[in-house]
Amino acid sequence: MREKFLPFSIPTIGEEEINEVVDSLRSGWITTGPKVKRFEDAFKEYVGAPHAVPLSSATAGLHLVMLALNLKPGDEVITTPMTFAATVSMIVQAGGKPVLADIEPGTLNIDVNEIRKKITPKTRALVPVHFAGQPCDMDEIFALAKEHNLTVIEDAAHAIGTEYKGARIGSLDSVSVFSFHPIKNITTGEGGMVATRNEQLAEEISLMKFHGMSREAWKRYQASGTPNYDIMMPGFKYNMMDLQAALGVHQLAKLDSFIEMRTVLANFYTEALYEVDEVLTPLEVPYPHRHAWHLYTPLIRIEELTINRDEFMNELKKLNIGSGLHFKAIHHHPFYRETLNVEPGELPHADYASDRILSLPLFPLMTLDDARDVVEAIKTVIARNRK
Repeated sequence: MREKFLPFSIPTIGEEEINEVVDSLRSGWITTGPKVKRFEDAFKEYVGAPHAVPLSSATAGLHLVMLALNLKPGDEVITTPMTFAATVSMIVQAGGKPVLADIEPGTLNIDVNEIRKKITPKTRALVPVHFAGQPCDMDEIFALAKEHNLTVIEDAAHAIGTEYKGARIGSLDSVSVFSFHPIKNITTGEGGMVATRNEQLAEEISLMKFHGMSREAWKRYQASGTPNYDIMMPGFKYNMMDLQAALGVHQLAKLDSFIEMRTVLANFYTEALYEVDEVLTPLEVPYPHRHAWHLYTPLIRIEELTINRDEFMNELKKLNIGSGLHFKAIHHHPFYRETLNVEPGELPHADYASDRILSLPLFPLMTLDDARDVVEAIKTVIARNRK
């Protein structure tokens, strides 16, 4: 057994990030300022989007994009049950009705054939989630959207650095919402970004993110600025700070190297666990892509064991191995179980995954020896609890 606990995730913060944060503290600009603009420009260049809006979180981004749809009571938005609550909660907060389509059993991405079954005259938008950093089948999703005149909103919280058929997620003809939470592939502490080709949408989100104000504060207080401003619409306080962007500018420069190490670790897990009958390793999609490996999420075949998934995770913890839960299916949570009225057996693949999924440690500071410890712990727990 390991002597030291291996956590599920640790952010990779270097001296460059630390020095940049200190520089912000000394400069006097700690809220939205020039470093946010610098991060925004670098992000646009990296993903290949003409417009990007930095925000306080991906949840804020989803909220503003949903509000921009001007949803009416009864309007439906189709998404996946295998996602964090924010994806569905922001549909509700914007006045829409979430509709869940089942997932592909191997990739855990939303199943396009299941989306088609859920489209009605009330459907307004499709929200694919690039699960764990692997792209959904966007050509098929765009074709469905075009056929039914629907908006596509990519929940790209897992997908910074992900590529679909040679194109970076964030550059496609949609709107993409990214997350920079500490467990993501890059972090700004908390933070998010909306990327789009739609200039009007980007302008609307930019207004809504900061009180509907016509000029951002840092621009008004520059030597060349004016303190006067106009409120163009009721807005929110969803702006990113320079303290956050100070991390982001250096994290973004390291992203590709981070993904390279995540890929090495993920490939090791897949090879090492392939012949363990009680573990179903994630499958990759058949079309050209780059997996960002935000998460590594095998399914534990609890039907072959005397313990359930939560107990399995606890046994790993006793062996000094951390793990995460990404995710319990949305319709298994009390609020959505009561409000979405999902029929028993309606989402069988999501139900199966929800009871069996866990996230293994995966972060760039890990070593292959760490990953070997994870695999040995998994085998030990299985051996102790096999039927």
